[in-house]
Amino acid sequence: MNPVIHKTLRLLAELAVLLGLFLLGGQLAAWFGWPIPGGVMGLALLLVLFATGAVKPATLQRGAGLLMAEMLLFFIPALMSLLDYGSLLRSEGWRILLVIALSTLLVMVVTAVTVELVCRWRLRHEP
Repeated sequence: MNPVIHKTLRLLAELAVLLGLFLLGGQLAAWFGWPIPGGVMGLALLLVLFATGAVKPATLQRGAGLLMAEMLLFFIPALMSLLDYGSLLRSEGWRILLVIALSTLLVMVVTAVTVELVCRWRLRHEP
């Protein structure tokens, strides 16, 4: 098979798996009545698949890489909707920015601490 066609088909298959997990996550959240977005549920399902070894992270690397490279496109609709709320941003904008800044900082700190703890744990448990 042509290598270009093979890579394209593999990329499409990986994207289909990721989309399927997203849709399944949304469906599970709807079935259980949980107020959790489908994307978060899909990521939880993906984590379970990775943790159990059912799927290797390298299996979805191309599809995830493409989505990560184009991530900015996913935020454009949210940014454009801010134009509808100009008065809210003028009156409460500083509070919104404060929440965004603090939550971003918190995510970065928790991620760094988690990575550090996992690295230390792996070093202790290496053969």
